Amino acid sequence: MTTDAEAIAVVRRNTEDVQGKGEWKLFDELFADDFVDHTPQPGTTADKPGVLFLYQALREGFPDFTPDIKWQIAKDGLVTTFKIYRGTQTGPILGVAPTGRAVEFETVDVMKVVDGKITDHWGVGNLLKMLVQLGAVTLDV
Repeated sequence: MTTDAEAIAVVRRNTEDVQGKGEWKLFDELFADDFVDHTPQPGTTADKPGVLFLYQALREGFPDFTPDIKWQIAKDGLVTTFKIYRGTQTGPILGVAPTGRAVEFETVDVMKVVDGKITDHWGVGNLLKMLVQLGAVTLDV
């Protein structure tokens, strides 16, 4: 059984070391083989390979991709995290050619941790904000 403090540590390692530093071997250690993403991003699958594909695409599009965890809370192995992602787009992302522009966008997600492994994910990222910052979408407000 994983305590809530241990669950937070697992999710933090994923955010800081896998997403933020591209430590792909650690990804395999942290994610359960039967992992399910209940809110997969466009162009990905709702399983472990799909999340790895997303993480690698983000690091390709934004080599300086940096997560900034603002807060985390856990209950019964469910870890909720609010974070801000930052990076400079020098590679393609979501069909957008490299722009050289900096982005900053918020994400809230919940990850379930069982026996030290991430088994499930639900999340909402402000991808519209990112696409606006990249100039791929304009808003008439």
